[in-house]
Amino acid sequence: MPGDPLFYLVGWATTLLMGIGKGAFGGGLAILGIPLLALVVDPLQAAIMVALLVAAMDLFAIGSFGASTWSKPDLAWLIPGLITGIAIGYAVFLIVDARVVTLTIGLITLVFTAHWFLRGRVAPPGQLPVSPPLALLAGTASGFTTFVAHAGGPPVAMYLLARGLSKTAFVGTTIAFFMLGNLLKLPPYLALGLKQPQALWAALALLPAAPIGVWIGRWLHERLDQKRLFFACYLLLAVAALKLTADAALALLR
Repeated sequence: MPGDPLFYLVGWATTLLMGIGKGAFGGGLAILGIPLLALVVDPLQAAIMVALLVAAMDLFAIGSFGASTWSKPDLAWLIPGLITGIAIGYAVFLIVDARVVTLTIGLITLVFTAHWFLRGRVAPPGQLPVSPPLALLAGTASGFTTFVAHAGGPPVAMYLLARGLSKTAFVGTTIAFFMLGNLLKLPPYLALGLKQPQALWAALALLPAAPIGVWIGRWLHERLDQKRLFFACYLLLAVAALKLTADAALALLR
């Protein structure tokens, strides 16, 4: 907690890492936030802190990836799916097994990334036009999994990467999508934070690292060509999927 040097070492490094992922790729590294922060704080407090820090990062990132970078035809279908998915997640939160949801998403994402690494890299970009059914499905799956399992990135990333957008449109659209999703999730976490005031103070102590991380990420985004950036996106997606799959499998075996 604030005052503990180890807390600041782990906390600032984690916040910088999440911010770099936000600025460079639109997200993806936030999935590491809870397990890393849980090394120095209670897991519930870590979840509250990540929710607050990621919401703040969205505000900083949106300044660099404004409306001109968004794929609005995709967002027009992704956002209704996101809202629907969050609503479904909220409605069934007490009866759904988040471990099964996480395992399913992880396995599907692994298949998707494996296909790209084995075959998709030799195919021309931009094969998939705007697909309302797929966008709604991806948005709903993302909204559902982000609420029940804090793993909303893979579904929407799979859809947008398959669309073949430019690197800036991909990142800008991802940031716009998750800014809304994180804002919708924020009230429940703030309510939890009022019962865990230490987590609020701890998040405030780490907040200065958020814009620094986003700025570094944006700097990297400008200097990576599209091929390298998408390779990094797919690699990051594969790592996230492996983590989701392993965590869910181990949890189900306990």
